[in-house]
Amino acid sequence: MDFFSTHFAHILHALQQFHLTPWKMVGYAGTLMFTSRWFVQLYYTRKYKRVVMPLSFWWLSVFGSMLLLAYFIVGKNDSVGILSNFFPVFVSVYNLIVHLRHRKNSITGDATV
Repeated sequence: MDFFSTHFAHILHALQQFHLTPWKMVGYAGTLMFTSRWFVQLYYTRKYKRVVMPLSFWWLSVFGSMLLLAYFIVGKNDSVGILSNFFPVFVSVYNLIVHLRHRKNSITGDATV
């Protein structure tokens, strides 16, 4: 029990010493955007009663990942955060491009895949 009380006291101390910096605001904004994409996806899946990945999902992914990368590169200099957000940026940009191409092709009637 002493183990938990020691760690709990450490967590409480850290929360009391919390300082909101501009870079933390960037990190929180990125986290909010990156997390909110799942709520957007859930909304559209429920609306259409099938799995849907709307365009806004990919925009939130791109901007959320970019903000988190900026926070972890400049604000925190944390290699774990950098690596965990580096790859999703490229995947999200790729999927955004594919989504936009598909939309353009369906509007113009181009049948190329």
